[in-house]
Amino acid sequence: MQNYIIKRIWSALVVIFVVSFITYFVLMLIPGDAAQLILGTDASPDKLAELRNAMGLDRPWIVQYLEWLGGLLRLDFGKSYLYSTSVLGLIIDRLPVTASVAVLSILIAMVVSILLGTVSAIKRNTAIDYFSRSVMQIGSAIPTFWIGMLFIIFFGLKLKWFPISDYSPLSDGLFVHLRSLAMPCTVLAIGETGMMLRSIRTSMIDTLDQDYMDMARVKGLKNKTIYFKYAIRSAMIAPINVIGMQFAKLMGGTVVVESVFSLPGLGRLLLIAVEQRDVVLLQGIVMFITAVVVFTSLVVDLIVMLLNPKIRIRTRGE
Repeated sequence: MQNYIIKRIWSALVVIFVVSFITYFVLMLIPGDAAQLILGTDASPDKLAELRNAMGLDRPWIVQYLEWLGGLLRLDFGKSYLYSTSVLGLIIDRLPVTASVAVLSILIAMVVSILLGTVSAIKRNTAIDYFSRSVMQIGSAIPTFWIGMLFIIFFGLKLKWFPISDYSPLSDGLFVHLRSLAMPCTVLAIGETGMMLRSIRTSMIDTLDQDYMDMARVKGLKNKTIYFKYAIRSAMIAPINVIGMQFAKLMGGTVVVESVFSLPGLGRLLLIAVEQRDVVLLQGIVMFITAVVVFTSLVVDLIVMLLNPKIRIRTRGE
């Protein structure tokens, strides 16, 4: 087990290193000059050359990459050209918004998926099963921005139940905070429910078809005990991977929703960095999101290993 954990940590570090190299190399190919962006188009050639020298832009790109990588290891993500402040500071300032949206969205999707997936597996080929399958298709097919616009028009403008673009931090009160995030979180949850529901339903059906489930019925156990004490607990091991990766994806995939609902999160900051060609800020956000995804994947793998005795036994031999 210890060897397995060490291997997973090493593989995670390798992934982060490879992504850092690809990210830096690709962004180096983007047209534009960072010194020109900072000083403006009216800057003289002498000032541009002086700033390029101070920023190290006149050195070979591999030297620049190694210095940037060394900064990442020291948690120094560089300084944003656009905001003239620390990239890590900007990320930390925007992180609570994106984290709140991701956590609430995944919780909504989990509750709906577990309820519908479990009932759908138990009541196969009934009306509730067909309804659940429809939810899978709708959640996977409808674009997030289109659902967001419908929510704004109907729940925001027509019914006036929720604010359209007025984000309220947690310091303003829990109810006010949740109310400002209700629409964007629901919109994101709809998009995540399809895959999670499919995974939970499939896993639940496989579990219910196992021999030990038939043995439990033969012994006269009540359906409530069979479903909630044994079936759900066993069936949830497989979907944990899906839920974990969906959460990791949400941490870096809220650009559309944050733009539609004007949320000051990481997604919107990423969009601003792209629009303004702030390469240092863009690199920092990409690497931070990569680290979150890799770390989440590592934690999910360890949780699945602890919950699944077959994996534990297999890793002992590695």
